[in-house]
Amino acid sequence: MTPEFITRLRAAAGQQLLWLPGVSAIVLNDRGEVLLGRRADTGRWATLAGIPEPGEQPAETAVREVFEETAVRCVAERVVMVEALAPMTYPNGDHCQFMDITLRCRAVGGEARVNDDESLEVGWFATDDLPELTEHSLTRIRRALADEPTWFAAPQLQR
Repeated sequence: MTPEFITRLRAAAGQQLLWLPGVSAIVLNDRGEVLLGRRADTGRWATLAGIPEPGEQPAETAVREVFEETAVRCVAERVVMVEALAPMTYPNGDHCQFMDITLRCRAVGGEARVNDDESLEVGWFATDDLPELTEHSLTRIRRALADEPTWFAAPQLQR
């Protein structure tokens, strides 16, 4: 669902490109399974994500979005990656580009179920038996499972 502050921005800005924050949550349980949702808008399985409310910290966004979409309670453990995503156009013609902060999260309670109208299904998946996912989701899962420092795109050096 589009946050109300974005709806108000769109009323003033029209469909021009908006630069927006985004948070992706890679939620793992004690068995090492990853929590995924099958999106209502595309019908595809994906990692969980959302837009922070004004003033909301990225970890708060991850915890809130995961609970709103799946009824699973989680805690954010670490930043996995930070990446400016490619500009995109929604079916209604709105243009946006997200600065995505991906967080690795640990499930601490709740039973996975569809908890809002953004998902058709939710479920836990073994990392070696994932449904078909976009490269975007697969990259975030791989990086969350790796014991590596936070990934970010390095700036190009000027010559």
